[in-house]
Amino acid sequence: MYTSSIVAALIGASVASKVPLKKQELTLDQLMGQKYGLESKYALGESIDIKDYMNAQYFIEVEVGTPAQKFTVVPDTGSSNLWMYSSSCWSIPCFYHPKFHADKSSTYKKDGEKFEIEYGSGSVGGIVGRDVAKIGDVQAEMGFGEITKVSGMSFYVSQMSGILGLAYDTISVDGLKTFFDNAAVTDKSFSFYLHTNPDKSYMTIPGSDSENYTTVETHKVVEEKYWALQLASIQQTGKAKVDATKYKAVIDSGTSLLVGPKEIVDSLIEGIEVKKDCSNLKDLPALDFTIDSQTYTLEGSDYVLNVSNQCMLGIQSMAFPEGFNYFILGDVFMRKYASTFSLDDNTVSFSIPN
Repeated sequence: MYTSSIVAALIGASVASKVPLKKQELTLDQLMGQKYGLESKYALGESIDIKDYMNAQYFIEVEVGTPAQKFTVVPDTGSSNLWMYSSSCWSIPCFYHPKFHADKSSTYKKDGEKFEIEYGSGSVGGIVGRDVAKIGDVQAEMGFGEITKVSGMSFYVSQMSGILGLAYDTISVDGLKTFFDNAAVTDKSFSFYLHTNPDKSYMTIPGSDSENYTTVETHKVVEEKYWALQLASIQQTGKAKVDATKYKAVIDSGTSLLVGPKEIVDSLIEGIEVKKDCSNLKDLPALDFTIDSQTYTLEGSDYVLNVSNQCMLGIQSMAFPEGFNYFILGDVFMRKYASTFSLDDNTVSFSIPN
């Protein structure tokens, strides 16, 4: 059982901490596989939190239980659950990833409710357990998935041992409350500072790095499922502005690329040809994304990815089903504009280095 000292520690945990983000270098095939994996799943009209994590690029360390057991997880603002492999799992990926041992935690509480998630390239299943989870200095007593069965090649090749969902509990499996719903801190916000240089990427939890970054604008979340903002328009330099008011911009740390509906993305990237040797980056047009009334510009060097010494466009169009009006702004956007997510006032703020 949780002791009074643990509860007191939870209540007092409010000092911001800087949590390192580990960056995985992806191959060209992995990045393209991410796009096609999303497309094949979303074409069936499934929700945006169902995706292929084999190609996730950034990871953090989460501690679960007492004493702490450490796991490398994807910090994902496009889903809402925490899960990790269980010591009771006999699927092959569980043999070479860290596993959660419930019997070794003095603060573990058995729940037993069924826990299952279907992904584009596989699935995970198990039961719900409850324990203390910790990121940096922030702790939460919460329910999470103890995975006992795994299917799909994604889990065989990925270095992750779990996922930490950071979206709203409205899309949470089993209606489980999220990490920040349960965190006993007065400031329920967190920030991503993504960089190409693996050693420079980090999260600030809670709060933001106001010492090194200046806020460009703060936007109200318009749909409390994902971190969805009101997209107004998109535009390629020298071409007509494209009305995008029927779409929402989803800020998604679990997706490497920018992925949007064909009906607006095809015209946005029309004529853009990226040379594989990366020699024409300075000649590429700028792309403007206007959220509410604030415009965010990506230059060629921002939206082109250098993968294994070969350049490729980091923006892809997708055949989303009718009514799926989202434009996913993943790591390509978040590397240019550091992103702060606040559950206190349901906003997302973007900032740039001082």
